[in-house]
Amino acid sequence: MENAKRTDMSRIKNCRTRSLWIVGIVLSALAAGCGGDQGQAKILGAGVAKLVPAVTAVAPANNATGVAFNTNMVTATFSTAMNPATLTVASFTLECPTGTPINGAVSYTAAGSVATLTLPAGANLPPNTVCAATITTTAQSTGGVALASNAVWTFTTGGVVDTVRPTVTLTAPATTIPGPTTGAPANMAIVAVFSEDMAPATITATSFTVTCAAPCVSPSGAVKYAVGSRTATFMPAAALSVGATYTATITTTATDIAGNALSGNQGPPPAASSYVWTFTAAAAVAPGNVSVLSTNPAANAVGVCPGATINATFSVPAGVRMDPQTVNASSFTVTGPAPSLTPVTAGQVVLDAATGSIATFTPMTANAFTSGVVYTATIKGGSSGVKDLAIPADAMASDFSWSFTAGPATSCAASVNLGKAATFAIASAAGITNTPTLPVTTINGNVALTPTPTCNAVSWPGCGGTAPIINGTVLFGSDPAAMAVRADLLAAYNSITPANLPGATVLGCGTIGSGGDAGALLGCAGNATLPPGVYISATASSIGVTGVLTLDGQGDANSKFVFQAPSALTTAAGAPGVPGSQIVLINGAKAANVYWQVGSSATIGTYSMFMGNVLADTSITMGTGATSDGRLFAGAVTGSGAFAFDSNVVSVPAP
Repeated sequence: MENAKRTDMSRIKNCRTRSLWIVGIVLSALAAGCGGDQGQAKILGAGVAKLVPAVTAVAPANNATGVAFNTNMVTATFSTAMNPATLTVASFTLECPTGTPINGAVSYTAAGSVATLTLPAGANLPPNTVCAATITTTAQSTGGVALASNAVWTFTTGGVVDTVRPTVTLTAPATTIPGPTTGAPANMAIVAVFSEDMAPATITATSFTVTCAAPCVSPSGAVKYAVGSRTATFMPAAALSVGATYTATITTTATDIAGNALSGNQGPPPAASSYVWTFTAAAAVAPGNVSVLSTNPAANAVGVCPGATINATFSVPAGVRMDPQTVNASSFTVTGPAPSLTPVTAGQVVLDAATGSIATFTPMTANAFTSGVVYTATIKGGSSGVKDLAIPADAMASDFSWSFTAGPATSCAASVNLGKAATFAIASAAGITNTPTLPVTTINGNVALTPTPTCNAVSWPGCGGTAPIINGTVLFGSDPAAMAVRADLLAAYNSITPANLPGATVLGCGTIGSGGDAGALLGCAGNATLPPGVYISATASSIGVTGVLTLDGQGDANSKFVFQAPSALTTAAGAPGVPGSQIVLINGAKAANVYWQVGSSATIGTYSMFMGNVLADTSITMGTGATSDGRLFAGAVTGSGAFAFDSNVVSVPAP
């Protein structure tokens, strides 16, 4: 970042007009006043600067596909507080398809500045339909300033009903069993990240509480939900008491946008239950200004993919996350051609849920950047810019800017489209078997069993023994929706085979990770930590994972990893609490963006901690106690692949 430049926008003395396209569809022209505002767009009225509101995140996301047709609400977050009286059925509308209005009620949640359009009770969206949501310029901020232009975004419904209960995928302070977690900074907000888009109005100071036993006094605090990053934040009014133990609870009042209540950690899915964790407050972290630690692409990078996402990784005090309410499309812009201040494209900005420190600008359109053109990304600092979740919050001292040059489409990383299979945790062409070891196998996501819909040799919906607990919908047999999932699975499998995705980096050996004996790993030390890319077995055969395999996203929250195993995939077996193989994701890498193409069968060894999506030609077997944060699809090609479980957990990864 030595070539990155910091610009104190408060020193700019010439009046400018800046346009900001939000959420891939929102044109929000932001008329800027002269200086003294750290670059925050404003208009001047009666001598008072007033912020121009903009839509900064939506759910369902712009261009989302496979949205459950029983989704009963659409939500949008604004960059500033809005006047609820201006958010009505006239200013916030939904059409499915375009030209066919969907009736609904509109509400506004002040905490988080979120507007919600809710369908009537029992109403569904039409399946397999493109829907368009619109918020018009009638919507105004509390200062009386309207959106500069209508905000419009689209999404496509699928053919599957959402029955998957949302879960909590991450907390800060972290959840430990049995707890309490030690070392939690007393001056940090409490955070929970969900597996699905949640109904903002259900995430409140009633459904998300933090308490402690006397003589400790339970803290009061504000609760906010960030659309896009799926993050709920409890911000205590004051620092917690050092040494006191606190209990954080999210109740079943919290629901997703299809109305499914939370499945917490107080009982197995699919039951609704609260999520509870405990932590002990430790010494407060020292305050310090937030800064940008790194960017992707780097400053002055060339050949950047025309459809790239733009990332900034923040440096914050240890144990503290960034505030997702401040990291949005108003505080993170991309303009160009440089030195123009005109926003280059529609886009949405979200904060990486896993780290709480990586902001990602995602263009709405494909190939948004023109090859050979220089663009500038800017993160806003100052009082109106990005902040962390410390108490009190730390802000970035000044704006941070860097430039990059777009390249040809050939510079783009591999992309995998799962289509209708995206919401499925497992798919099996030849049925499933489940060993009744306790705890019983749990599948968090939808299931497709086609063409052979058996469970322990009995046709589904029956099972010839102990069925796995399924937190989702099961499609089976000749159901057209199940067959469509299988078709999309086959297409995804074919797209990442060596024949269709050539040029993979050859692994130093067939076994990757930090473990194994010296002979097996001789010359393979570089395979313990891998950057984004496409990889193939050194023997054009099997890939084995042993010890710890670290996948480094290098600050890109949309980094992609594809592993090609023309034959088998295996992971080393372990013991309870001692996994023989473990995949660790760092610096923005996500399980959702890791793919394993397997030419025959995959075996996930006992107590393995697996990450990523397996697309196997034939069968998949999970050893006792193995877990997978990633979809597992068996029988992609041959149609003969079965699935074997034994006290496992398989989950659809967070996007």
